[in-house]
Amino acid sequence: MKHQYITGSWIFLLLLISCAQEKPADVQGPEWDGEGPKAEIRFDRTEHDLGTIVQGETVGYNFAFTNTGEGSLVILDASASCGCTVPSYSKEPVPPGGKGSVEVRFDSSGRTGQQSKTVTIRTNGKTPLVKLTILANIIDFND
Repeated sequence: MKHQYITGSWIFLLLLISCAQEKPADVQGPEWDGEGPKAEIRFDRTEHDLGTIVQGETVGYNFAFTNTGEGSLVILDASASCGCTVPSYSKEPVPPGGKGSVEVRFDSSGRTGQQSKTVTIRTNGKTPLVKLTILANIIDFND
């Protein structure tokens, strides 16, 4: 019985390790390796105040950017600080001088007062990480 437990634990551990090392299928393009033309993402703004909204509303903002580098820019990942904030972006490479945007949607359900939510953008550019921030003041008419 103890032998089966140890064998099962090893199999589980090996599966866990092998899954953790795989690169997600939706990630395109390599990160910049320091050689060749460099991409660079430059956002028009990295913070947006949504103002006062009513609890339960879902609102959003498009953060516009330009690839100011010399190589094609690829957004590799966008992760939010909580499940109430959802980023979406094109997975297509943005050529030098090209423009794009990252849409950030915020669901205010179950929240009140001042809120600050962040989305971290990971790219193949010289500056690989950029933080975008959404601010809002949420009011509840039930109080």
